[in-house]
Amino acid sequence: MNGRRELEILYEDDSIIVADKPGGLLTMSTGREGEITAYSILTDYVRSGRGHRDRRQRDGRRIFIVHRLDRDTSGVIVFAKDPETKYALQDDWNRIVLERKYVAVLEGVPGQSEGTVASYLRDNPKSMKVSSSRTDNGGRYSVTHYRVIRPGNYSLVEFELETGRKNQIRVHAADMGHPVAGDRKYGAATNPLHRLALHAMTLSFRHPRTGEILTFDTGIPRPFLTLTRR
Repeated sequence: MNGRRELEILYEDDSIIVADKPGGLLTMSTGREGEITAYSILTDYVRSGRGHRDRRQRDGRRIFIVHRLDRDTSGVIVFAKDPETKYALQDDWNRIVLERKYVAVLEGVPGQSEGTVASYLRDNPKSMKVSSSRTDNGGRYSVTHYRVIRPGNYSLVEFELETGRKNQIRVHAADMGHPVAGDRKYGAATNPLHRLALHAMTLSFRHPRTGEILTFDTGIPRPFLTLTRR
């Protein structure tokens, strides 16, 4: 498979699969028949017999969604190979995950080279957007830390999540007055890379079965570096 649908497996054992999802690929189906998603690609991989080393997995031939990335966000994503691992990861996600870093290209230069954005984020199904409020709007309190790597007309910025909410970085970047390039949904005026310029770069977590700390870092996408080169 080529183009935007390429999906690289970064790590695999009898319990989990960690992959690098390209932008433009859904994590899971929206219900439309024949949709190609990260889930469908990895399900096909497992069912092909290549993705399992024990009898449980040969018989089960399933994967389970642990968390999601937006369709247009690329980067590190984790799937489980059995229900027990799925629930172990989800039920204790905040303790198991030790580090989550994203990198993005923002329009313009943030006023401070580093800082924290905190607000209540509330999903609005009618508008298909997430609203942000400094006071409690019935949403969930959300905290994002950022560091500017390269300032410019387009700035390269690293984000570290303290909480993980839907569209959190996209909304908090807009709150900063510097939306993610290509993110017209949250106010971007330009789309220089013809994609949402947001990438889940680093994920470090404790394996729910073995306790081993696993760290995956895909680095900064080359187009992000090229666009922000001074």
